[in-house]
Amino acid sequence: MQIEVLQAKIHNVRITQTELNYTGSITIDQNLVDAAGLIANQKVLIVNNNNGERFETYIILGERNSGIIGLNGAAARRGQIGDELIIMTFAQMTPEEAKTHVPTNLFPDRNNKII
Repeated sequence: MQIEVLQAKIHNVRITQTELNYTGSITIDQNLVDAAGLIANQKVLIVNNNNGERFETYIILGERNSGIIGLNGAAARRGQIGDELIIMTFAQMTPEEAKTHVPTNLFPDRNNKII
């Protein structure tokens, strides 16, 4: 049996841009993606702490060191510039693997930079 557990979390990043006329996704500074052990096109669950919205999308790599967190396409309607987000990914593993798994948790500063 496989269960789904938290793989990584990027906690309290701020939206820096929204682009409604885009095919969809979230753009994330490549430094954050790398530090969390994520990859381009990986599915993510987004929680907007300001309005309670929860939605799934996929990662597009943003410019390294830019601090960009951009909601694109329909996701752009789920938040406003300055809103705080939690970005999470999950992995499937056996219950035995899950007992020893330690998720990656990032806590960037208010400019979306790694502390």
